Amino acid sequence: MFERLEVMRKTYYALQEKLASGISDVKEITKLMKELKSLEDAVVAYENYLSLKEQLKDLEELLELETETSVLEMAKAEEKSLESDIESLEESLRILLLPKDLDDDKNVIIEIKGAAGGDEGNIFAGDLFKMYSKYAENMGWKVTLVNTTPGSSGGFAGIEFIISGENAFSYLKHESGVHRVQRVPETESQGRIHTSTAVVLALPEQEEIEYDIKWEDIRFDTYNSSGAGGQSVNTTYSAVRLTHIPTNVVVTSQEERSQHANKDRAYKLLVTRIYDKIQQEQLEKEGESRKALIGRGNRSEKIRTYNYPQNRVTDHRIGLTINRLDAIMEGRIDLIIEPLINEIQKEALEGQSK
Repeated sequence: MFERLEVMRKTYYALQEKLASGISDVKEITKLMKELKSLEDAVVAYENYLSLKEQLKDLEELLELETETSVLEMAKAEEKSLESDIESLEESLRILLLPKDLDDDKNVIIEIKGAAGGDEGNIFAGDLFKMYSKYAENMGWKVTLVNTTPGSSGGFAGIEFIISGENAFSYLKHESGVHRVQRVPETESQGRIHTSTAVVLALPEQEEIEYDIKWEDIRFDTYNSSGAGGQSVNTTYSAVRLTHIPTNVVVTSQEERSQHANKDRAYKLLVTRIYDKIQQEQLEKEGESRKALIGRGNRSEKIRTYNYPQNRVTDHRIGLTINRLDAIMEGRIDLIIEPLINEIQKEALEGQSK
């Protein structure tokens, strides 16, 4: 581990020297900055670790020479504290050296669809959208709507949006799956608890892929954007539909008044969808299926349950239950995301040690 860290540290300072040498090529500078940033956390933690080790060495030398009882007691207490800090840093360094997901620093495209439960599933899809929007606001990220299909009684039959911000995908990539809600719907006259679901799919926004996307392979259609019930919300053909003929991937965007803006958003979504389709086809060849990622939306398929009567949220993947549903729906999903990431990292470390 420490050999790798030494190599990373040398590489980090070599990159800094190269940047300081007066490079003028913007692409080269951007590439070097990205490499530098990818090494920074590990190098800073490693140098902190080395500093603590040096402090511990000096303290041990003092303990060998010192005879005064009060000084010895203080030094021993400091020694214990340093040893604890060093142990914690070693654990952090192991995590920092885990293989990186190359998509972690990307923006994330999220699609939410109401599934089981009809209108209530759609309303819950709307609640999830608000939850992610508030979380994004807390993180200082930007939310951009791409396409919405309103539910007849509120919420959304489907909604697609982009969350843009530093490492957004790394935080939200584990949200894909079936989210189950248990509550009394507003339309329920007898106060019975209903169970409904919404399906979430989180994909990294792909700016460039190893696939030649040509505009001559894309069918470009425009139409009037529509609101709830299908009524036209404007009289211009600002809504955009893009169909990539070779892969039969279709995307739409109607949230902007400008056709140009909708076309730009639709293209970003198209590139990501094509990339995802290519990836999923590859996974299926290897015996895996996308259904394993997000399920079919049945009530029995779930990654998380939101129980309103008991103010409780349970993430079934790690067996975590929190009685703070109200806070989570207000955007505090870090209460679930952080333990989930910690558990995934722990399992990865255990896998490496076997």
